[in-house]
Amino acid sequence: MKMLEESENKFDPQQVIDEFELLSKDAGRIQEETLQKILEENGRTEYLQQWGLNGKTDQVSFKNCVPLVTHEDLEPYIHRIVDGDLNPILTKKSITTISLSSGTTQGKPKFVPFNEELMESTMQIFKTSFAFRNREFPVVNGKALQFIYGSKQFKTKGGLAAGTATTNVFRNSQFKKTMKAMQTPGCSPDEVIFGPDCNQSLYCHLLCGLILHNEVQVVSSTFAHSIVHAFRKFEQVWQELVANIRDGVLSSRVTVPSIRSAMSKLLKPDPELADTIYNTCIRLSNWYGLIPELFPNTRYIYGIMTGSMEPYLKKLRHYAGELPLLSADYGSSEGWIGANVNPELPPELVTYAVLPNIGYFEFIPLVENVDGVEATPVGLTEVKLELQFICRRNLLLSINIDKNTEKDLQLAVEAAAQLLLNEKLEVVDFSSNVNTSADPGHYVIFWELNGEASKEILKECCNCLDKSFIDAGYVSSRKVKTIGALELRIVKRGTFHKILDHFVGLGAAVSQFKTPRCVGTTNLSVLQILSSNVVESYFSTAFS
Repeated sequence: MKMLEESENKFDPQQVIDEFELLSKDAGRIQEETLQKILEENGRTEYLQQWGLNGKTDQVSFKNCVPLVTHEDLEPYIHRIVDGDLNPILTKKSITTISLSSGTTQGKPKFVPFNEELMESTMQIFKTSFAFRNREFPVVNGKALQFIYGSKQFKTKGGLAAGTATTNVFRNSQFKKTMKAMQTPGCSPDEVIFGPDCNQSLYCHLLCGLILHNEVQVVSSTFAHSIVHAFRKFEQVWQELVANIRDGVLSSRVTVPSIRSAMSKLLKPDPELADTIYNTCIRLSNWYGLIPELFPNTRYIYGIMTGSMEPYLKKLRHYAGELPLLSADYGSSEGWIGANVNPELPPELVTYAVLPNIGYFEFIPLVENVDGVEATPVGLTEVKLELQFICRRNLLLSINIDKNTEKDLQLAVEAAAQLLLNEKLEVVDFSSNVNTSADPGHYVIFWELNGEASKEILKECCNCLDKSFIDAGYVSSRKVKTIGALELRIVKRGTFHKILDHFVGLGAAVSQFKTPRCVGTTNLSVLQILSSNVVESYFSTAFS
């Protein structure tokens, strides 16, 4: 069943909503048909044949025959595809493109097959969420200031094109057609988006947005981090941007010939606009409401704002002023899961509706069986009505019986950061590590601040962090000293930008970057960057 009719010029948002409602009301049947289609098309692949389905395409046979696996289990098959094996290994249709995950979780990117079906489901998700978004916050004949970046692309040993998932989407012709159909084409030319230097691209994204400031109706990026990163940069370079607009001459910091050539077609002397931007910036109080002041017709800010992006919401709200923050959809490099069809909800409360025709879904209950084996997966129609993103499962601070998630870490940092407010300071970014080099092991929290804090305040922050991990296993272990005192390490300003540069150097895209929150032994390069930039260290006395 096809949800959307292809259209290069426009689509009817109400029709999209109506068709989504029809799909959702019959989700059970749609899931059966989707699984049947997948198994009929790919049943003769090497991977599926080994499980003895023997042509069966029903849900019961699938669940009984095909085991739950992780990406690690599929890696040998994927690597054969990457190396040029043309046999139908995982899919009947040949894979011609490979997506790379950001690599921020395990320290290295994963290879994920990318095909036209995935591109179609991406556009379906985009159109569905836009239809609901546009009903609440309509945009008409505007532009989107999109902080998006293409990563370096390369050919694999087998001749397949490889790049980040976002790069594969942005390079696809369907992406531009869809943005145009949604009346929010981007401000920046392709030369800026796919430029080889992300810092030069960011500078030009800002410049393009300022040139088209009255046309901007949406400010967006894949992740909230990229939007905050962009406007932190604006604080540093705004006077240079104003000078470029006043004189019609691009900054010498932009050296890539293709970017300079593309920008020369957009940049003309405009002293009046330069004065407007200058006067706007000098009257702002600590850059509060910067985005609506620069782009007065903006309706909302858009990007993924859940999970590891939540810590950036406070700063994003500062830049956004009264503008609503709308969280984008739920997906991964492997594929999409759900659309945000309740855009009026704040990011902290956002829920997702799974589109039942873009894949076959099973969910693992969080409750473990008595023997420690995971509970039996359930189908899409057997789960609760709401789907929320909480955290990535494999990011965990744990030494013995303690278990603290990415969300627990975030809440602890938020609590301790309140102590900085009186000194007008904030946590720019943070990460953590479990240090087991000494006995007992202890948690290490890395903070980058936007200024200098007193030793007394930082000692208080360290104690607050320690006390804010309320997991029973952690608290009891701290009391009997089987877990050592928490350590707060302050790193130099710019340290987390070095981590971003590290991943970009490995081929990641800025717009796909997620700060590693729990740095383990598989991420030694990041741990080295953090450790080599420590300027102060404090140990908690909360349980002394």
